[in-house]
Amino acid sequence: MKKISVLDSTLRDGSQGEGISYSVQDKINIVKALDELGVTYIEAGNPGSNPKDMEFFAEAKKLKLQHSKLVAFGSTRRKGIKCAEDANLQSLLAAETDVVCIFGKTWDFQVTEIIHATLEENLEMIRETVAFLVENKKEVIFDAEHFFTGYAANSEYALKCLGAAVEGGASCLCLCETKGGEMPMQCYEATKTVVERFAKNGEVVVGVHTHNDTGLAVANSLMAVEAGAAHVQGVLLGFGERTGNANLSTIIADLQLKMDCNCIPEENMVKLTPICKRVAEITNIALDAGMPYVGGSAFAHKAGMHIDAVIKNPFAYEHITPETVGNERVFLMSEVAGKSMIVEKVQKFDSSLNKNSPVVAEIVKKVKELEHIGYQFEGADASFEILVRKAIGKYQPFFNLHYYKTSGEFPRFADDQSAFAQFKIDVDGKVVVSAGDGDGPVNALDVAIRNALEQFYPNVAQIHLTDYKVRVLDGKGATASRVRVLIESSDGESHWATMGVSSDIIEASYLALVDSFEYKLIKDLERKFGKLI
Repeated sequence: MKKISVLDSTLRDGSQGEGISYSVQDKINIVKALDELGVTYIEAGNPGSNPKDMEFFAEAKKLKLQHSKLVAFGSTRRKGIKCAEDANLQSLLAAETDVVCIFGKTWDFQVTEIIHATLEENLEMIRETVAFLVENKKEVIFDAEHFFTGYAANSEYALKCLGAAVEGGASCLCLCETKGGEMPMQCYEATKTVVERFAKNGEVVVGVHTHNDTGLAVANSLMAVEAGAAHVQGVLLGFGERTGNANLSTIIADLQLKMDCNCIPEENMVKLTPICKRVAEITNIALDAGMPYVGGSAFAHKAGMHIDAVIKNPFAYEHITPETVGNERVFLMSEVAGKSMIVEKVQKFDSSLNKNSPVVAEIVKKVKELEHIGYQFEGADASFEILVRKAIGKYQPFFNLHYYKTSGEFPRFADDQSAFAQFKIDVDGKVVVSAGDGDGPVNALDVAIRNALEQFYPNVAQIHLTDYKVRVLDGKGATASRVRVLIESSDGESHWATMGVSSDIIEASYLALVDSFEYKLIKDLERKFGKLI
């Protein structure tokens, strides 16, 4: 089994993605998550570029990591400056990481036209910078910036740059596909040449760092490994500048499960999906449902024939078992799903039910009726579970609604308040009237519902909405058209989606909100008692 060292650059290259911003505590939390996963290196930032990264490295010194090594990132010394006088290099030393990653130019165009140095000066900058850091007891990874472009333009010079890094004492030569435009065979051929020239004696490791501008970042990384690379850089969830970096969650799984390589401890593969979800939560982004291995749709089945076959034997339509990477199989409820999917879901509550059970036929009929008016349960599994519970007698409402009212006002009476809501319920005979104001009637209603429910169920406070979508189902009715509201919610650990449909957008939102709150309360009760209720 070939050992591949993995360098995660979520906190450096990933943070350059549009809309991505981390606090120091966010960065600490992501380091802990990546260390738990077991990546070899965590490239945590450029201490010479901003005060936040300097603060992070000061805090990071307190961490006791089990699997990973922290890496500080920076550039070769500036032209005309001695290493000992270069502020960037001094910042790298101040970070006190055992490993540093230094990037240097390997494309002659970049050398002469961008940093305005001679080709020989650039070689000296690389050689002297690496040697300076090695003398200061650092393990040095040399990021050969623009290597593949430079190799295509002037292969002799690009290889000389790598040679200069080796002469300085670099332990890893990472070939960077900085522009992201290479094809897989180009990556393979160039990497193979570098491996044959520099890595045959085993003293230097060749690595790869790819970008996704052609949608080939993962493919290019895998081809580089095929060519002999033993070090792969990327971002766990693939985000980053422009179209993003190589997606490490996919690369790790591909290498470890398909290509007989070892990237992380074998027992940690089951943590891949949970840790991806944790990193997405910290980053404040939604985990792409279509992401291989770890996405919510990676093992989702919708067609009736597929579902029936997977229930009999998952090998029929799944390339691995979802549990291998900590994910789970999902059967999407729709008009094409058939009775097999219904049976699979209701058997969680009553194992005696089968395709011929009358209640299964009733649920299928109800689903088709609801989908006819606009529901789409494949995107709202929590609402579907509540529907099933109601049908088989495994549902008890947490409150009885008397009424809700909403009103709006324009001009606004405050910057973030334009609506008011009133909500009246009773719980076990105790009547409560609550109110809320907010930025629009749905927000005000959400606040009013929470104000009422938290008096009885404090854990409602853990719920926060992560997405709110409205779709007009039939525009012929103009402003009276039926709409579908999809709400995605999280309590910091679990995520779920609920749905409501009505010609009144407030009512549709109310239906989705109530399903969200009740789903959370049901799941908390089940965790408390350790069984289905």
